[in-house]
Amino acid sequence: MIGVVGGGIAGLSAAYRLQQRGHEVRVFEASDDLGGLAAVYETAGDPIEKFYHHLSKSEETIVELAEELGLGEDVEWRIGKNAYYVDGVVHPMDKPWEILSFPHWSLYDKFRLGMLTLDIDVRGGVPSFDTYERLEDFEDVPVEQFAREHTTQNVYETFFEPLLDAKFGDRKDDVSAAWLLGRIKFRGERDILKGEVLGYLDGGFGRLLDALVEAVGRENIETGTRVTDIDTADGAVTGLTAERDGETTTHDVDSVVVATMPNVLEDLTGYPCDIDFQGTVCSVVSMDESLMDTYWLNIADEAPFGALIEHTNFVPAERYGGEHLLYVARYIQSPEEDVWQQDDDEVRETWLSGIENLFPEFDRESVNWVRTARNPRTAPIYERGYVDMVVPYDLGDAVAEGVYYAGMASKAQYPERSLNGGVVAGYECADRIDGRADAATDRATPTTD
Repeated sequence: MIGVVGGGIAGLSAAYRLQQRGHEVRVFEASDDLGGLAAVYETAGDPIEKFYHHLSKSEETIVELAEELGLGEDVEWRIGKNAYYVDGVVHPMDKPWEILSFPHWSLYDKFRLGMLTLDIDVRGGVPSFDTYERLEDFEDVPVEQFAREHTTQNVYETFFEPLLDAKFGDRKDDVSAAWLLGRIKFRGERDILKGEVLGYLDGGFGRLLDALVEAVGRENIETGTRVTDIDTADGAVTGLTAERDGETTTHDVDSVVVATMPNVLEDLTGYPCDIDFQGTVCSVVSMDESLMDTYWLNIADEAPFGALIEHTNFVPAERYGGEHLLYVARYIQSPEEDVWQQDDDEVRETWLSGIENLFPEFDRESVNWVRTARNPRTAPIYERGYVDMVVPYDLGDAVAEGVYYAGMASKAQYPERSLNGGVVAGYECADRIDGRADAATDRATPTTD
């Protein structure tokens, strides 16, 4: 039997792939719910994810999985409208003429930013089309230095810097240029006359999780069960120990896939990971009417949140019984931050007051409910040297033969963590267990101080 630690999309994908290839699998999830960051709230219509999700066109593996599970026709590609809030004004930033009319940039600013998004390096006056091919060439370059050199100082100060503040807070100076460049490539699919093309699953990504659970078999999944130890002998995995309702059981296993955060991997195996993670406080606000005209609003303002994402400007409100659904979110670099310390009522007040400051016409009476989720580790801090800290899929040399890792510190979650990355990581581990990938290429030994 193969044990899978973690019942999120990575663990379920690993279990699914292994079962498809004839292996007996058992999934162990410590919480009572499956899905991890893709868990959902109920609405007046379709469920909605507790943390916002969508797909980019480059994310093909999860689409192929949806097709295998009979959901391929339900993957919808829509336009996700983007805008930028500056000095009390919402500036649409999708169509070429909207970007050209942005008043805070000169024509040269717009030219330099446009060339970067097209992967064309125009430094020195001679266009180069291969400068940005290798992300690793920029792994040790500070993101600020890169943005200033490859666009302009004004573009950095009025655009990139506020976004970095919202994304990484006081850790922004540690971030690698490779992350920024990779993100531009990751989110690069656009309709030139409409805007960014993004994907969503009709009915929500909870349907994909439900289909995965059904495919794996609920009888092969244990929730409320925490794996407390991975047993080894003679350099190989022999079993795992799990605890449920105070009772401990031991299971004989040939391999173990750890599909959780790297702190759990370290607790179970001693394998260290130096990647720092940040948390998120994310609320869904249900309203009787729409707040704005865009899907994703980046904010260059002293707001208590990093962005406003009005989901029902992307997916129709009719899907949710007419409720207009708005995500309000903030990344947290330290548990000492005020928003992390607040209870749900205090978070609600912080968010609504912040919205009122940005949109004076906002009517609190239109709010039906606010539901808030917190997670201390929702995203890595993609600092310089990040690639060297990635946890390999195969930990046979570093820990014991038969130990594999598919969590958020894996290669599949770089340069941006995503549901697709979780599926890819799960598949990569399954392929190595099944002998269909060259495990020796990504084995590693743990680093020491």
